[in-house]
Amino acid sequence: MAEAKVKICGLQDVEVLKSMVHLPVDYIGLVFAPSRRKVSPEQASGLISILADWRTSQAPIAAGVFVDPDMDELYKILSAAPLGVIQLHGTESPAFCREVKEAFPGVQVWKALSVAAQGGEVNHELALESYAGTIDAVLLDTYDSAQRGGSGRTFAWEQIPDYHKRARAIGVSLYVAGGLSPDNVGGLLTAYAPDGVDVSSGVESDGVKDIAKITAFVERVKQS
Repeated sequence: MAEAKVKICGLQDVEVLKSMVHLPVDYIGLVFAPSRRKVSPEQASGLISILADWRTSQAPIAAGVFVDPDMDELYKILSAAPLGVIQLHGTESPAFCREVKEAFPGVQVWKALSVAAQGGEVNHELALESYAGTIDAVLLDTYDSAQRGGSGRTFAWEQIPDYHKRARAIGVSLYVAGGLSPDNVGGLLTAYAPDGVDVSSGVESDGVKDIAKITAFVERVKQS
């Protein structure tokens, strides 16, 4: 089984990122959608510049998190901040995902799907199969009526195998987010073996990224 990828999302502070340069992190997430973790294109550019100092064999890829952006917003942000992933967290259609993929060659497109805590896919109109050929990965996150992601709550993990099978059928990777922490990520990986995991609030203390928790999370992932 391939080693799971790890994404640390919601980064805002250059010093925190500098403290991570020795860790085998695969992706860093920069939030451009409305959020307390939102960064400006200029902030994102400064954070991305730190990736050149990474001390592991491969530097992380910068992923930008968007909710129902228009193409003008994407062009503006990517001209300032060279992202390797565009992560779409809203109700973006397969046609829009295809437009993004064609507009930014070489940039991965990830589509987030909200999954209810007690079972059942929330966005029924966003059938995973309809995104075949338009995305590189699907990210499962916990449905929250008040916000897109960052809820700090897990969803019903027993749904993962079905999504994993469907993702494999259309040739895309499957990532899991929502309520992950150093304490539970090992169990997730052992039981369900997603291609990667995405964490934000689970590596924070009092709303601020905590390098000890980030280190523990990355170690749990890479040891599983």
